[in-house]
Amino acid sequence: MKNYIIAFTCLAPCLAFSDAVVPAYYGANLCKFSEYKCVKVDRGESWETLFPNESERDLVQRVNRNYNSLWLGKVIAVPIDLAHATVLSLSPFAQVLPTNNLEHEKKIIVDQDKLAWGAYNELGRLVNWGPIASGRDRCPDSANACLTLTGTYRFFSKENEKCKSDIFPIGKGGAPMPYCMYYHKGFAMHGSSDMPGYRASHGCVRMFTRDAKWLNEEFVQVGTKVVVMPVMSVEKKL
Repeated sequence: MKNYIIAFTCLAPCLAFSDAVVPAYYGANLCKFSEYKCVKVDRGESWETLFPNESERDLVQRVNRNYNSLWLGKVIAVPIDLAHATVLSLSPFAQVLPTNNLEHEKKIIVDQDKLAWGAYNELGRLVNWGPIASGRDRCPDSANACLTLTGTYRFFSKENEKCKSDIFPIGKGGAPMPYCMYYHKGFAMHGSSDMPGYRASHGCVRMFTRDAKWLNEEFVQVGTKVVVMPVMSVEKKL
């Protein structure tokens, strides 16, 4: 399967974040904005206990770009008007593309600084968005660069929830990549159980698995355009 994949790419969750870099958790950076309040996780608290309403929990996880297990002292951002918020109202993307950027075809924009993907229809209207975790600068288990390849591409292949990596873990393969959607050689957008709230992959674009399922089944077709934007922010070094 996937004999077109080459070994320098991604296709699996990375291990622990490099000791040389402090991960900038996306949610905590929202604390300075008046639209959000920040909550520090107490002992024994979880996403489910803090946000028993599933729809509200989904929105808070999207805002924080994170649905991994919570830990004592972790700071998460919560929209002030969570009860009236919607997926689109919390979007980091414009609701409508500028007229000069309208191409009359649907497309996905992947913004690595916003840690988010946005799906636009043929009329240039945003129809959905969600978190990502793209490639980190370096990976401790690979001599190759881990950055996500940027540019404009078209999806050429996609698979279902059983999609797996041929490369990672290195030497074995088999890392889950549910609902993978390939856009250039071995680079893909795919679901992941590890979405920590910062760039963390071997180069692929990780997504919430529920988002990958929606894109794979409801939006992406072979030939759909995807624009992957470069990283402009700088990680904090120790």
